[in-house]
Amino acid sequence: MATTTALILLLAAASIGLVAVVLIVWRRRREAADASRESPYAASSEGEKRCPQCGGGNLWMDDHCVHCGSRLPDSQSPHT
Repeated sequence: MATTTALILLLAAASIGLVAVVLIVWRRRREAADASRESPYAASSEGEKRCPQCGGGNLWMDDHCVHCGSRLPDSQSPHT
């Protein structure tokens, strides 16, 4: 009877350990996925226009993107 009880306790401990490892790996993968969802742009892009085609930063007064040459949307200057 003691051997059976020890075996059951050992299997229960192994099961708890396996569940813990699975939860830790799942949490780390979820945190890594959340970190990759951050914006590729700087926190402050004041004074810049973002190109809708390539995402490149341009001066607020530019009419065409300096990276891909596409036309930028019209916007008022930041000083108004």
